[in-house]
Amino acid sequence: MRILISNDDGVYSPGIAALAQVAAKFGEVRVVAPDVEMSSASHSITAWRPLLYKPTPLKDLSAYRVNGTPADCVALGMYHWEKVDVVLSGINLGTNLGNGIWHSGTLAAAKQAVLFGARGIAFSTPSTDAEPDFSKLSPWIEKVLQLLLPEPRLTLVNVNLPTTPKGIRWTRQSVRHYDGKVVPSKDPLGRMHFWFTVIPLEETEEDTDRWAVEKGYVSLTPLRLDLTNDAELEELRRRHPLT
Repeated sequence: MRILISNDDGVYSPGIAALAQVAAKFGEVRVVAPDVEMSSASHSITAWRPLLYKPTPLKDLSAYRVNGTPADCVALGMYHWEKVDVVLSGINLGTNLGNGIWHSGTLAAAKQAVLFGARGIAFSTPSTDAEPDFSKLSPWIEKVLQLLLPEPRLTLVNVNLPTTPKGIRWTRQSVRHYDGKVVPSKDPLGRMHFWFTVIPLEETEEDTDRWAVEKGYVSLTPLRLDLTNDAELEELRRRHPLT
């Protein structure tokens, strides 16, 4: 099995090395990741300038860095390494839960894999003042891969690991509405600048990704690229038939 590893935290993030070391137990591994942090890059691609693909020393791993987005990295990685079976993205320093899926560069790398005919699995863990203890998370990553890799129908999965897991749960994406806030401030030179923040308007629902992580469970959320609201589409076709 050929396993391509990417992320949005950059090629030198400790999370990507931890993920690659576990993945090496399941197949041949290659790392292709951004040369700098690209958090919240979503599924952006670089279309206005050429990209570089450079070998990068990374412990005992075959690794390359790209001056582009996570999606760029997967595209170039699969171009240079044919017949990739699965792309693993992460381990992101910071969860990707609920609405965060929309702007996550970590998820974008996994989605790009699916668009290119492979499978994609994204891994994230909470970001705190201290670096995550990857030695504690690695056995849980191995359990997740043992569960997901033999299931070819699971083409896109979002995995979030709490700092101290106590189990694994299948979950759905949590969807919460937010009260968006703009916080104005000034820099030392008196220039105005602005921070964006949000306040959730609803409580976390049970059996969602956010609920599972809050309860100490590894959250496994199967996703798909098709955003069509099937129930609403059928209702509209019934109520407003068009020819």
